[in-house]
Amino acid sequence: MRLFLAVNFDDATKQRILAVQRRLREAAQGDFSRPENLHLTLAFLGEVSAQRAAAARRAMDRTGAVPLSLTFDQIGSFRRDGGDIWWVGLAENPALLRLRQELCGNLIAEGFHLEERRFSPHITIARRVRLSQEVDCGAILGAPFEASADTVSLMCSERPNGVLTYTEQYSVCAGRDEP
Repeated sequence: MRLFLAVNFDDATKQRILAVQRRLREAAQGDFSRPENLHLTLAFLGEVSAQRAAAARRAMDRTGAVPLSLTFDQIGSFRRDGGDIWWVGLAENPALLRLRQELCGNLIAEGFHLEERRFSPHITIARRVRLSQEVDCGAILGAPFEASADTVSLMCSERPNGVLTYTEQYSVCAGRDEP
């Protein structure tokens, strides 16, 4: 199983992100993320056996989840050959950073090897993007917006029939009793 840990969003937040995506679509071609795939990756685990997935769940249980108040206040891209990856980014958030740091520490204690690159919290809205015109990132983003989240999810990434699909395997919610 190809697994990662993420924060998923409620429908209202997804609609706000999709509005940004629609504005980008007017100026670009690419592979735009499906609404059900919008998420904030906290840690990428890669190919993981069922036994190792249990270790990830233990790390999540030890970490727990906290209520987060998130502000989406930027849009940008990662340059790639073959088209860029466009994203909606988050304002600096100490609670999110603490949650991720604790989660990663618990994953490492369970024997996972995590990417060492700097954490850049974002939601991917499109891949392989080619702009058809100059864009004003501020206009595409519109006004910054806020969302709350209180769940960390273990997600499986698959491509049934060639369609990128993310499926929740397990979750830890703030305020939930111990499993």
